Amino acid sequence: MDKNHLPISFGVFKPVGHVVMALRSDVDLQTARQALLSQGFEADDLVAYTPQEMAEQVDAEVPHASVLAAIGQELNLILAHRAMARSGCSFLVVATPHQARIDTAAAVARGVPAIAAQHYGRFIIEELIDDPSGNTEQRFESIDRGLDLPAAGHSNR
Repeated sequence: MDKNHLPISFGVFKPVGHVVMALRSDVDLQTARQALLSQGFEADDLVAYTPQEMAEQVDAEVPHASVLAAIGQELNLILAHRAMARSGCSFLVVATPHQARIDTAAAVARGVPAIAAQHYGRFIIEELIDDPSGNTEQRFESIDRGLDLPAAGHSNR
């Protein structure tokens, strides 16, 4: 995956086979990147987004999102990503073609700590780190009822 060839489903970003980490700062992004590289990931496995890049990407996608994106988690997640980006979060998209890579990415996300980290499967998007508030209950997927991800200004620290 690269920024010029985005994986899109129902008009919005859906990088199947990847983990998307939201990180409090560029320093945290670099820490996560180095940890992943030291665990055997290659530089080509990692795509970094500045807060501005992620916000602009979401702004460009929302007007073209299909109704189907709102039925699943996709639209909810990109809106949460935009909110986090607007609060200054950086993002790291990590290629995770098999379970061992998913587990490693999840461990790195917890260790940094990331604000959020999701694995995008073909049919399911799985949250890899616990909600820092301790809430384990999944909310009904509706933008009107709130986003499942932590508030944009929330930190796991």
